[in-house]
Amino acid sequence: MNHSIVLCYHALSRTWQADLATTPERFERQLEALVARGYRGVTFTEAVNSPPRGRSVAVTFDDAYRSVRELGLPILNRLGLPATVFAPTDFVGSEKPMKWSGIDQWLHGPHEQELMPMSWEELRGLAEEGWEIGSHTGSHPHLTKLEDDMLSDELTRSKAACEEHLPGPCTSLAYPYGDVDARVVTRTASAGYSTAAALPSRQNSREALQWPRVGVYHKDDDMRFRLKVSPVITRLRRSPLWDSLDSLRHLRNGSTR
Repeated sequence: MNHSIVLCYHALSRTWQADLATTPERFERQLEALVARGYRGVTFTEAVNSPPRGRSVAVTFDDAYRSVRELGLPILNRLGLPATVFAPTDFVGSEKPMKWSGIDQWLHGPHEQELMPMSWEELRGLAEEGWEIGSHTGSHPHLTKLEDDMLSDELTRSKAACEEHLPGPCTSLAYPYGDVDARVVTRTASAGYSTAAALPSRQNSREALQWPRVGVYHKDDDMRFRLKVSPVITRLRRSPLWDSLDSLRHLRNGSTR
């Protein structure tokens, strides 16, 4: 029986307390646990288009933080796992901290260097290691809030930049913030992408341009991670019951969506 997991990480850091940062020690334990359970590593596109029989895991990183190469690559090499990086191409090689809503509060503080992006040379090096490099748009906007012309520009500009600086075509995308609707999917297809990564709460969609991922964050200790990747929880997140459970969770937290 096939069981494929696509994980979504962002940055790795020993000291950064941001929600999107995971410590390298915890990252290593999480993936060691999956490898010990017989999971084989694949890229994101392989997970969508041609997952191997049995258990497989695709490790993806949004935003192309430099820490992914510095701290994540040695761990993944030791475990024999490839990964996929989705790069916001306006920032790649800038040698300046990235900034957009959600991370800009870390600018001008002690953790500003955590926001440094990789260079094109570093991304090419990862591609040579067998990693997949995909697009994360140009400037990392909320795509559903853009007018059609701006939306198309974000998608095509990033794809063209990847294809200019990296070997091979760029056919995969991750939606910034997991923000996607039917119009964005249509524009993504028109821009020439064949696969795209989302971050839905309920993982019932298995469409190539809205492929679900499991987000892994700073708060996810070993127990939370084991629950997130368990086949039982995966099946539950694909069922209508998950919507009710998710609504109850938000009500208990005093939040609305």
